[in-house]
Amino acid sequence: MIRAYHETYLSNAQAALGEAFDYAINTCQIPGQDFIWLFAVSSVSKRMARGEPALLAGQSGIEIASAVILETTGKAPGAQPRENFARSREYWIGWAVGYYQWFSDRNYIEIFRVLSFEDLANMYCVLHEADVTKFADIADKKVREHFRDTSLKRIRSSYGCTQAELAQRSGVSLRSIQMYEQRNKDINKASAEALYRIAKVLGCSMESLLEK
Repeated sequence: MIRAYHETYLSNAQAALGEAFDYAINTCQIPGQDFIWLFAVSSVSKRMARGEPALLAGQSGIEIASAVILETTGKAPGAQPRENFARSREYWIGWAVGYYQWFSDRNYIEIFRVLSFEDLANMYCVLHEADVTKFADIADKKVREHFRDTSLKRIRSSYGCTQAELAQRSGVSLRSIQMYEQRNKDINKASAEALYRIAKVLGCSMESLLEK
């Protein structure tokens, strides 16, 4: 199965996202649902999802949260970080979601469209002492049930591009695109050139078009 990035960066990414959530919600007093959406729509989340080492291993969670808040609100947070000697609920939420994003290779907007802060807080009560893979399995089931469309249709729709427009701009036949989206043709067996052309138009990776 394709992962979002190399596993070498996973533990750092989880810890940084956990710290970012804890700082933004508990120290800066940003409501949890507000912050997960600020994070999801920011360029920071997109760069983390792509596996940029500068973010995954080069920045602390407080730096990540500060960058998200500044980018999305126009104001830098003024709250001073506090010493934390135990994982908070908010830390666990960021830490666990960081794992699931790596596990699923989905973008954060998709994940938070299905899992609200309240959902995640409720899952914490049951799962925070369990192996994180159990959280990933439960989250993945919920996300898959919500997104029944193919990856191609989901990404194309989010981009705001019709099938005809995608065919014209990519040079991949309209019929092929229709068949990929209807699962009458396996996109996982498409040529690298076709995947590259479609991905280039939609601004996504070739891997994200594949069915998991």
